[in-house]
Amino acid sequence: MTSTILINGVASTEGIPVTDSSVLRGDGCFEVLKAYKGVPFALGAHLDRLERSAAALAITLPPRDAIAAWVESVAAECPDCAVRVVVTRGSAVPNEPGSPMVIVFAHPWAGSRGPARLLPVVAPWHAAGVSWDLAGAKVLSYAPNLSATRRANAERFDDALLLTVEGLMLEGPTFCVAWVVDGVLETPSLDLGILDSITRRVVLEDADRLGIRVVEGRWPLERLEQAAEFMAMSTIREIQPISMVGDLAFGEGPVTSDLARVFAQRLS
Repeated sequence: MTSTILINGVASTEGIPVTDSSVLRGDGCFEVLKAYKGVPFALGAHLDRLERSAAALAITLPPRDAIAAWVESVAAECPDCAVRVVVTRGSAVPNEPGSPMVIVFAHPWAGSRGPARLLPVVAPWHAAGVSWDLAGAKVLSYAPNLSATRRANAERFDDALLLTVEGLMLEGPTFCVAWVVDGVLETPSLDLGILDSITRRVVLEDADRLGIRVVEGRWPLERLEQAAEFMAMSTIREIQPISMVGDLAFGEGPVTSDLARVFAQRLS
């Protein structure tokens, strides 16, 4: 069941107008958090990223404390759930009145359990390290990414692994990735233009605490021929083992298991 929907902090059942920029242009940004026992996880880090995204789009946000209170309010209604914060520019129709809106609501989402299978998909729409105005922003325009997921589903995979046109590994449509080669955790570096995932940050911190060496860099898909483990990381997936990437198979190894265990301890 969806929680109360707050629009700029006010409960609403009317929704947003069809003239809104999020509907007509996909012009806005968002965050997704998980709440555990009614408490949003890593709220400060998510609000930091929301502020960076809004600044990149030149959208003025309400006070940070207000947004935090709205998130905490809806999370309390849905103790173990996903909390969505959607920021829109307002009306996209000339001379139509409308100011920026912040929409906050929560809904149940158990996430993905068990190993998943990924199809490598070339992503020519991805900046892949080229500097541009919205680099690193979590914007609403996810249609190309979701198209990659649908393509993977059509070929009987669970999701996609996005690649540059040169064949370098990037991220999933809605998650980051890492793999293990000779006990070393490798992951695409942020300078490739992948999302600065909050879960990824936490996992890399936990790896350091566990004495697992981490290397961030640029690798072609062929690098996975040396990998023993592969994992997906996101707010919703948390740490999910990946059993296949294309025709390459991976086991549920000790590094993925240890990182998942330590991450779960943060949530208890």
